[in-house]
Amino acid sequence: MLSPPSLPITRADAPQPTPPTRAQTRAAAAQALEASFLAEMLKATGLGEQENSFTGSAGESQFASFHREAIAAEIVRKGGIGLATVIEAAMKEARHDIA
Repeated sequence: MLSPPSLPITRADAPQPTPPTRAQTRAAAAQALEASFLAEMLKATGLGEQENSFTGSAGESQFASFHREAIAAEIVRKGGIGLATVIEAAMKEARHDIA
């Protein structure tokens, strides 16, 4: 005979993930904004657009935007253009944070 499934046991002393600090949240938001800016700049350069006989589907432009967003995220991950640092400093100043 099968026994009923058991529910997971939670313990009060089990390690809990620590929530991100305000500084980490601010840095992540600044980096996301820089990546969004870079993706738009890459779009303006025409990255991902094809002008040939194989052009055409609606999905092509959607996948091109995914590609631009991935490139922009990688640029930011590698240090970016410094925009995230400026944005983060402005966010910090606007909230009068010292951390």
